[in-house]
Amino acid sequence: MDPNTQGPEEYGHDGDERSPRQRPPRESLTPDFSQHAPALARTVQLVAGDFLLTVNPVDGSEIEACPPAERPARPVKLSTAERAEAERAARPPVPPGPAQPSLPLLARQDERERLVRLLARGRSVRLTGPAGCGRTRLLDLVTDDCSDLAPDGVVRLNGFGRTSGDLLYDLFHAVYNAPLQRPDRDELLTYVREIAAVVVVDDLEFGGAGLDELLEATPECAFLLGATPDVPAPSGDAAVEEVFLGGLERAAGLDLLEHAVGRPLTEEESNWAGDLWFESEGLPLRFVQAGALLRQRDRLRAGTSAVDEFGVFEDAPPADAYETADGDEVPLPSLGEAAAPAPLLASRLSASARATLRFAVALGGEVPHQAHLPALVGDTHADAALGELAACGLASPVGSRYRLAAGVLTQLEAAGYADEAEAGARSAAQHYSWWAGHPSVTPERVCAEADALLAALTVLGPLTSPPAEGEESPAVHLARTAAPAFAAGLHWSAWERVLRTGAEAARLAEDVAEEAYFHHELGILALCGGQLDRARAELEASIGLRGALSDKRGTVAGRRALALVADRSGTPIGLGPTVGEEVPDARYEESASPAGGVPAAFPTLQRPPSPALVTHHSPPALSRKARGGLKGLARRNVVASGAGALLVAVLGTVVTLGATSDNETNPPSGQVGVNPSASQGVDDGSLGADRPANDSDGDAGAATSRPTEPGPDGTPGTSDDPTPTGGPSGSPDPSDSASTPKPPTSSKPPATSKPPTTSKPPTTSKPPTTSKPPTSQPPTSQPPTSQPPTSQPPTSQPSTSDSASGPAPSTPASTTASAPESSTDPVI
Repeated sequence: MDPNTQGPEEYGHDGDERSPRQRPPRESLTPDFSQHAPALARTVQLVAGDFLLTVNPVDGSEIEACPPAERPARPVKLSTAERAEAERAARPPVPPGPAQPSLPLLARQDERERLVRLLARGRSVRLTGPAGCGRTRLLDLVTDDCSDLAPDGVVRLNGFGRTSGDLLYDLFHAVYNAPLQRPDRDELLTYVREIAAVVVVDDLEFGGAGLDELLEATPECAFLLGATPDVPAPSGDAAVEEVFLGGLERAAGLDLLEHAVGRPLTEEESNWAGDLWFESEGLPLRFVQAGALLRQRDRLRAGTSAVDEFGVFEDAPPADAYETADGDEVPLPSLGEAAAPAPLLASRLSASARATLRFAVALGGEVPHQAHLPALVGDTHADAALGELAACGLASPVGSRYRLAAGVLTQLEAAGYADEAEAGARSAAQHYSWWAGHPSVTPERVCAEADALLAALTVLGPLTSPPAEGEESPAVHLARTAAPAFAAGLHWSAWERVLRTGAEAARLAEDVAEEAYFHHELGILALCGGQLDRARAELEASIGLRGALSDKRGTVAGRRALALVADRSGTPIGLGPTVGEEVPDARYEESASPAGGVPAAFPTLQRPPSPALVTHHSPPALSRKARGGLKGLARRNVVASGAGALLVAVLGTVVTLGATSDNETNPPSGQVGVNPSASQGVDDGSLGADRPANDSDGDAGAATSRPTEPGPDGTPGTSDDPTPTGGPSGSPDPSDSASTPKPPTSSKPPATSKPPTTSKPPTTSKPPTTSKPPTSQPPTSQPPTSQPPTSQPPTSQPSTSDSASGPAPSTPASTTASAPESSTDPVI
């Protein structure tokens, strides 16, 4: 890999063909490496369904409805040459080093012919056998035999860690030429129905309903599925033939061992091989590993002194460690060592091969690609270690890469190779973080190493803790670097896994900025998959975290995506401190139900004559992801209705003030304090609307002087007697004398059907014409109304605070706490 090689087809260069890369001048090569310009963000645009997705690794991916001009043309199928190239790229790489002899497939001819016949008739077959039975080798030969059976040829897929949906997308991209395009579910099903190929899937890990979904989506394909017996079987309705692959017979096992050793077996070795066949049930993998043990024994018997001067075996243990007392014989391995040969085989390998095994154990069995071994091991020739592992049967191909063979991981862990697993995973994470973020690495190459990257995250994610100052969590850094590459490379199952692991690691590391990024990307992924509720929750969580960090650019990207979610779901975006978020222990108010009718002036508002407020306390939110929704929308509608009713009350107060006269002795407009009663209602449960007070003794004479008809401002009118009676003596209650001034009783105008004529016209607007003259009662917070008079007794009015016409702002509070009122407000 050359980090300086950059081409237009590589990740992040966007086809820049303006000029080749220029070498910097000699004077610019200074030791001050801190002055380099930051690298540009590697953004990639792709079409996902009907969305245009821009993968932005800095602020988070951006998504919008795909414009018609950006819609790609219908994908076309690959040609024969292109299919052959894709098939070659899907095979595992040839390990470096000396060429290893190819072992023959023995005693499998009957199974091979049967599989070809079934596939030629268009039947799907599942080849079931234990790990190490030679299933992959048999599938390779059958694939070559079926190359001309179907119009679209043979397509090889890797089923390790894949779901049915992943395999459908892999099949689509293996047959169609659709770069940077991921169709939605309906389009995908349309395309794969037109595929007519023999699909070979090795290491399948699902059955039942998932397998039924895969088969129903591709009616023109014949599947050859390789699985182990522990994988769920197909459903009863699935038309899948079952072929079981067992172990070899004793003669075939001995023949395979001779091919692996490269010479005839001695009698002692044949007897030893017979015991091994009985213990291993004839699994071919055990004979391949046994052949490696015999080759190592032959090398040790020959002695290392003949080649030590060239350094070929300088890393191997001394030969006398395996010699007998007389020094001329190396015994055969015991039956236990032959049944679990991994530790003994590893002990005779080179130091680079043993270091590679430690990395593979740390990564859960994933063997890093041979191109990464020199950097990981620290040896320029460490890439040859993969050839050593494959030759002795410790590593086997899985898809386009290698994993530890069946049973090897458990054997090496028991031998102590997992003692430094965390340190190995940390080193691998640091290396992959640098490599995945390099400008010369394409998304496709990162996706090819997805399993190794995810294995490192699986180990380090739960072990994450807040790093020291100036340091960065390896798990968070790796997830942050690999996630954009998985998204751009269309490996979205790996994208989702790395995002979830990264979000948990960022939470453990207390890295709020990175946690917000992962939640944003999860929201984008859910939106592309049509999961609108999950997308809303993830995006709202991301916006809340970024709002706390004052990340404006990230917040804007999140709000744009959330607006698209709201457009698709039909639910408006939530309002509040953050979109869709409710403040814990927040208070909001709503007006009570109307008591009688709808005012004609405001027919859409249900305003009672004396509104009372209901104060609610919302419980603390349980989670940022569970906020908003229809419940929050209903609450906001109620709050908006209450605010509109309060506005109507203020307008009624203004109209009443404009209708009062300035030539009166104590005009109500001059008695409005700096704190009007409309500002009340926070703690006393009311809007501070003025209303008649109850008599303290319930005198019948006082009841006759109560107001009986509404005035122009919506408050009740008064009777013919202008003087209020406060009790048996006719004097007002002392509790009101301190807060309510007593205007002269002779200022009452005659009862007419028009407003009284004043010396100064109203400054605002004309009051509405009513059947009763306006009173000088202090203005209230109720709106004007045309409601007809009612015969309801005044004592049924709800208790409210005193008028705003009191002489001091503190008077309403003292009046509210006083005894029951016994007088009404005076009228003019």
